[in-house]
Amino acid sequence: MSIRLLYITHEPFPTYHADLAVLFGKYLPRLGLLADIVTEALPASDSSKSPTHWLGGDALVFTMPSSRGLQHIVKFIHNVMTMIRCDAEKYDAIQVRDLPVAALFGLMIARYKKLPFYYWMSYPQSEGQIHRAKARGVRAGVRYFFPLLQGYLGTFLLYKVVMPRADHNFVQSEKMREDLVALGLSFAKMTPVPMAVDLETTRVEDIVPIEDDSLTGKRVVLYMGTLDRTRQIEVLFEMLAIARQKLPDIVLVIVGSTGDTGHLEWLKQEADRIGVSDSVVWTGWLPMSEAWRYTRVAEVGLSPIPRGFLLDMGIPTKALEYMALNVPVLCNDNPYQKRAVEESGAGLCVSMTAENFAGALLELLENTEQRERMKTLGRQYIAQFWNYEKVASDVFAVYQRLLNKTSN
Repeated sequence: MSIRLLYITHEPFPTYHADLAVLFGKYLPRLGLLADIVTEALPASDSSKSPTHWLGGDALVFTMPSSRGLQHIVKFIHNVMTMIRCDAEKYDAIQVRDLPVAALFGLMIARYKKLPFYYWMSYPQSEGQIHRAKARGVRAGVRYFFPLLQGYLGTFLLYKVVMPRADHNFVQSEKMREDLVALGLSFAKMTPVPMAVDLETTRVEDIVPIEDDSLTGKRVVLYMGTLDRTRQIEVLFEMLAIARQKLPDIVLVIVGSTGDTGHLEWLKQEADRIGVSDSVVWTGWLPMSEAWRYTRVAEVGLSPIPRGFLLDMGIPTKALEYMALNVPVLCNDNPYQKRAVEESGAGLCVSMTAENFAGALLELLENTEQRERMKTLGRQYIAQFWNYEKVASDVFAVYQRLLNKTSN
C-alpha cells in the first residue's frame, strides 16, 4: 500500500539537502511513499540549487516577500493554512521538519483531523538560533533578540510539548537520540535516520573533471559545504599557510557559501590577513553535478566540523561524499566522521587545529600510494553502509510499522 505525507519543511524549495531531495524526492517514492512538500519557493536567481523538480509528490510552495519583517509571518501563515485546508482522506500523516512553532500547530491540526503527527529533527535548530544570537551580541539589536527569543521558545515547545506528544520523532543520528533521551524524551518514539550518499549520482566515471586554468599544475585540496560561522572554516586558511611553506603550489578550493554575507566577507578578509588569498578559489554554491567536478581534480577532501553539542549529533555528508567520489578524506574527530574514516581506512582524522590539519595534509599529499589505497576503500565502505537506497528501505519500513501498513 502507498503512503502519503503532508511534509512542512524549514528548507526552501528547491532544496539541496540530501535527506529531503534524495531520500524523500527520489528513493522513498520508488517504494511507495510520497510527500507533498510545504515551504517557500526560492527566487529564480537561486534556481542553481538542485533539484529543480520535486519528484516526491506535490510542491505546495509560495513566493517569499522581499520584506524580511514579513517573511517569517507569511511563511508561518502559509504552513498553518496548508495544514488546516489539507484533505485528511488524502494523507496518512502530517510531518513537520525543524520548525517548532509550526510543529505545535501541526500537532493540534493533526489531532483535530485524526491524523498521526511526526516531527523530523535534522539539526538542533533552536539551539543554533541561540548560538547565533549570542555570537552576534546585544549590539546587533533585533538580530540578537529575535533569534534568541525564537531559540528559547523553540526549545521549550520541542522538548516539553511537541516531541513528547508526537506519534513519532525522526532524528539524524544515534547521538542525537541519546542527547534527547537525556532531556527526557522517549527512546522508543525516536528513529535515527543517518545522512548517506546517492550512489547512482556519484559515479566517478560519469563526472567530467573541472576545467579551470587557476588549478592547472597545482596540488588541489577541496572543501565542500556551508561556510556558516559555526563551522569555523578559517582554520583551513591557517592550515594552508603552514602547508604551502613546503608545498608552494597548493591551492584550496572552497565550494559553498553562507547566508550570512557579513561572515562571508570576514572569511575572505581573514584569508587575506593570513596571506593565503592568492591560494584560495571561491566558487560559491554550485549545482551538485557541477560541484562534484572539482572532486576529479582534488587530491584531498577537507571536513572540519567543530566539536560541541550543535554539531556532534550530526552526520557530516561531505566526508561521506568524498569517499564515494574516490577522494581521500582529512577530517577532525567529530564522532560520525571519525567513525567513518577509521572504519573505512579512507582518510586521516586529527583534532581540529591548523597545525594538525597541515601535518596530516602534507602526509597525504606526499604519499601517492596511500591516497590511491584510500580512494578504493572509501567507495567500498559507502556502498556497504552509507547509501540512500538502504536508508530509504529502513525508513519506509518504519512508516509502514507506524501506520500499520504492509506492502503488496
